[in-house]
Amino acid sequence: MGPVGVCLPVSLTSPTPFESQRAAVGRLGRAGYRAVWTNEVIGKDALVQLAMLLAATDRTVFGTCIANIWARPAQTMHAAAAQLAEAHPGRFVLGLGVGYPQQAASVTRDFGSPLATMRDYLETMGEPTWPPAPDAAFPRVIAANGPKMLDLAAKFADGAMPAMLPVESTKEARRALGPDKLLVVALSVIAEAGAAREAVANRLGVPSYAQRLRALGYSDRDIAEVSDGLVNAIVAQGDPGVVAARVNEHIAAGADHVILLPPIGAEFATAVEDLERVVMAHR
Repeated sequence: MGPVGVCLPVSLTSPTPFESQRAAVGRLGRAGYRAVWTNEVIGKDALVQLAMLLAATDRTVFGTCIANIWARPAQTMHAAAAQLAEAHPGRFVLGLGVGYPQQAASVTRDFGSPLATMRDYLETMGEPTWPPAPDAAFPRVIAANGPKMLDLAAKFADGAMPAMLPVESTKEARRALGPDKLLVVALSVIAEAGAAREAVANRLGVPSYAQRLRALGYSDRDIAEVSDGLVNAIVAQGDPGVVAARVNEHIAAGADHVILLPPIGAEFATAVEDLERVVMAHR
């Protein structure tokens, strides 16, 4: 995958035509990215999207950041991932996450305990089906910000994917996972200061996220005021050189791979151009 990858931008108002996605993947590959990731929201199937992109390319590694466990049963998730891995050996990474209560509600499920839900899901993924899924290996990493989910990743998955957390968290994640697990860090890249603050403030609306930042040493005041120091620690802001430096900090802290997350709802073509400049600065 290389040290740095990118999540394809997503519009919240209209779907991006597949030809635009394929062209963007080509441009990003020529710029230097070897891995492209896609997310999954209500109404958007990340695995179908990756199936099309994998078939339209030859060398790019693709991954989900993340495939939501509420979107499909565990054994269906495993079978779909195994089919992609069989068709495109070495080019597919399955990132899994519990997501948010509204995603569970969209399929009339109870969100429950994220930790127990993820553990049960991972265990069920390994149960046999009839007919059996392809015998094809693929890395399986789970969205994990807190110590309990990181411990689950260390025991039941191939790695973890923390998101929107400072470098101190990456150091702790590496210690929790040990030296041999895959640590993929998702880093928000937002140039405009107001938009960066808004993104962090929205994230702080999730109680477990604020709790995690407190555990990392950020004060109640930092969190209540969404302080400059907190925003700067979480979001990579500034010119491409600044973003590249932040990527290097996470790599030095123990990350194997850093995914650059463009602003949610960013204009697709503009976001792709911005991401091209970042990876060029990282070389």
